[in-house]
Amino acid sequence: MHTITLPQTPASLTDGTVVRWFKQAGDPVASGDVLVEVQTQRDRVHIQADRDGVLTEILAGPGTTLRPGEPLARLDDPGAAPATAPTAEAAPATASAPQPDGVVTVIMPKAGNTMEEGTIITWHVKEGDTIAVGDVLFEVETDKAAVEVEATDAGRLARIVANEGDIVPIFDPVAYLADDDAAVDAYLAAQGGATTGTAPAPAAEAAPAAVPDGVVPVIMPKAGNTMEEGTIITWRVKAGDTIAVGDVLFEVETDKAAVEVEATDAGRLARIVADEGDIVAVFDPVAYLADDDATVDAYLAAQPSTTAAPAPAAPAAAATAASAPSVAQAPAARTAGGRVKASPAARKLAAERGIDLAAIGAGSGPGGRILSSDVPATSPAAAPRPAAVAGQAGRTPMSSMRRAIAGNLQASKQTIPHFYMEITVGADAMMDFYRGEKAKYKCSVNDVVVRAVSTAIAELPALRSQVDGNDVITHPNANIGIAVGIDEGLVVPVLAAAEHLSLQQLAVETRRIVEAARNGKIANMGRGVFTISNMGMFGIHRFSAIINPPESGILAVGAVREDTVVTDGAIKAAKVMTMTLSCDHRIVDGLVAAQFLGRIKELLEEPTLLA
Repeated sequence: MHTITLPQTPASLTDGTVVRWFKQAGDPVASGDVLVEVQTQRDRVHIQADRDGVLTEILAGPGTTLRPGEPLARLDDPGAAPATAPTAEAAPATASAPQPDGVVTVIMPKAGNTMEEGTIITWHVKEGDTIAVGDVLFEVETDKAAVEVEATDAGRLARIVANEGDIVPIFDPVAYLADDDAAVDAYLAAQGGATTGTAPAPAAEAAPAAVPDGVVPVIMPKAGNTMEEGTIITWRVKAGDTIAVGDVLFEVETDKAAVEVEATDAGRLARIVADEGDIVAVFDPVAYLADDDATVDAYLAAQPSTTAAPAPAAPAAAATAASAPSVAQAPAARTAGGRVKASPAARKLAAERGIDLAAIGAGSGPGGRILSSDVPATSPAAAPRPAAVAGQAGRTPMSSMRRAIAGNLQASKQTIPHFYMEITVGADAMMDFYRGEKAKYKCSVNDVVVRAVSTAIAELPALRSQVDGNDVITHPNANIGIAVGIDEGLVVPVLAAAEHLSLQQLAVETRRIVEAARNGKIANMGRGVFTISNMGMFGIHRFSAIINPPESGILAVGAVREDTVVTDGAIKAAKVMTMTLSCDHRIVDGLVAAQFLGRIKELLEEPTLLA
């Protein structure tokens, strides 16, 4: 008896997940035959038989994840009788029913070294479609970005087992290809139906009722990698309206900006279950489309906790709660991410009353979820502070955007080893060049700086790299973030592939993305490799900036100013501009940083090189 194991090479291989078997138990195999397909961290690999024999036992079924050296299957000598079913002791806990011939598993890929799971945003194909290798199957939200997943196998899409909004661990199945639906159904039945990687609801909470046919949930989208919840600012439609795909449904404040949410489905808006001002977790429903109101109402009534914001407690009840003697209370229930479980209405009410949700303790909703009726009229610790007025101290809660900015910058300073370099460039030639170009088309001094920076970054790969775990990822283009100040803080739209744009094209595109950012739409969010922050318009001569993770650095640009300089031993007046570079020392060394600043100085002092 010979055991086939997951190979120990390459050295970077840490685990592999079985995708499909090409042979079944009892099949004869020859040396070199492909036995099984395994998904590693980077590639799909085919594992071959290293000798002739009979495949007597499969020890790791599709979906099983193994470490190098762990067993996949057993081979016996040629002519040996197939082994009987393994005993309970011999069968591994992770073994599953063999996948039938003609059925191909579509798995959640590992789209990044730190990715552990992905949320399916939308399917681009449907059951029954015939797909080819390279066709886009679905879009998935990872821990870094939204990614389109392409087909690695051709065939007919028989079953989708992970729906839009489902969170699926990497390498778990999301669909199956097959010509025969019955073969897939039989295989899924043998698996016990546990095909989707979506985490089950906690035992303390009842399972939600299935959405009935004809009812389409409208969910809070994840409009950005760091978004966890959104506050509905205003609804643009009302219950009873007929909407089309692309119609603007509502406006939501995320942790970055105000965003218009468009309809992804057409139909009649039957019920709105999240009102203006409600804070709603991503992927939670905010409304439902349906032709039949009664079907939606019956579905909502069957939910363990209503999706609609519960009505505020009656004044008498609130007064009773406020005057009740204090008793020992259970701690507030929290999600896996540490967030207090509370309904959107409860969050809104607690914020209005200046009450910390964690201080309320466990709520009366399923699993200890805090409902609006659990929120007392006054803080358990003290009465809420009055709003601040001129001449008085005050306390106001951070907006969701300000909280996100604070957390992002704090994490940057704590986890990224910053170092700084400063350079002052002669700005006379740059200003003459700028005035000449401005006479021909609309542009700014910052556009000239961005043009120089994008050229330098295109020449220095370290400046368009980022750390991802133990790896360094180098991006092909100089995607430059432009820091834009708005009332709520700083946002960073990204100018994609800036090195390929002429100065005129760059000026037009920069104006477009900056104006869009001020209106709440952030272009190419999360795709930047480097950011420019220009405070020159405020007369700031020099400053240092905090890196926008996971980028390699940020350039702080000061004002063009008059100063005295020494040239060829003579003192004279000249225009100068100071720039301070903040770098991630894990990927950018001092020599590279100096080369970068030197190249920018060269380009700005001889700006005809930028034309």
